[in-house]
Amino acid sequence: MMTIKRTRHTSSRLPFSVALGFGWLGLMLLVAIFADVIRPHEISALDLSARLAPPLTAGHWLGTDELGRDVLSRLLRSIRVSQAIAFGATIISAVFGTALGFLAARRRGSVEHLVVALSDFQAALPFLILALAVLAFAGNSLSILVFLMGSYGWERYARIARSLAISAEAQGYAMAVAQLGATPLRIYVRHILPNVAATLIVSMTLTFPDIILMESALSFLGLGVQPPDSSLGNMVGFGRVYLTTAPWIMLAPSTVIVLTTLAVSLCGDWLRDRLDPTVG
Repeated sequence: MMTIKRTRHTSSRLPFSVALGFGWLGLMLLVAIFADVIRPHEISALDLSARLAPPLTAGHWLGTDELGRDVLSRLLRSIRVSQAIAFGATIISAVFGTALGFLAARRRGSVEHLVVALSDFQAALPFLILALAVLAFAGNSLSILVFLMGSYGWERYARIARSLAISAEAQGYAMAVAQLGATPLRIYVRHILPNVAATLIVSMTLTFPDIILMESALSFLGLGVQPPDSSLGNMVGFGRVYLTTAPWIMLAPSTVIVLTTLAVSLCGDWLRDRLDPTVG
């Protein structure tokens, strides 16, 4: 018995790498909230006398870019913008995909076949090419970018929500609630959704880093966040020109992108092992 208890205690302990991941995500959240308070300079303030200043220069901890703008200030602002885009897009994708999945589970037959066909089409579509085409014709405002990113990955939620809803209905409690007079909307929102929320939350943590990388790629190509605002991909795109002469312009946002996606992936894998009943 002592051995069994010790094994359970060890398995429930938070791994060090996952703890670091949660710590980094907490730091990024604080930076996103208080970016305008803690940044030392305006993101568009120019100091041509200090252009391309290296890190640890007086007044510029991470150096300056080609226009003398403070890299640290722009990095803090970029973290806020990129996190806001990724968070908003993840919520839109999850809500839209889950609603379609529940609709397919409720309306079996032609509606279900249509949702499944749309999911297969979305999964086979090269999203980056689609995003480039949409932004080229519709413009690249922040709202358009968020909704465009929100259309990425919804098919995962639709498939998961559909299968879990069908499984929940087969368990009988949904039918019992329906016999008591509950409407279909109430059954899915108040009874089925709480029982499948854990799996959907895990899926959100796995989609979040994909959206960060997608936004960074679009901004790198010049079709994401536009000046005078800044994002992580935007900074990498402008900094690549000075990679050999002023690498700190590009390395700072690149490091944040890598560490954030790694942290979300580590935390998402850990949450999947803890919350998903089909794992382990």
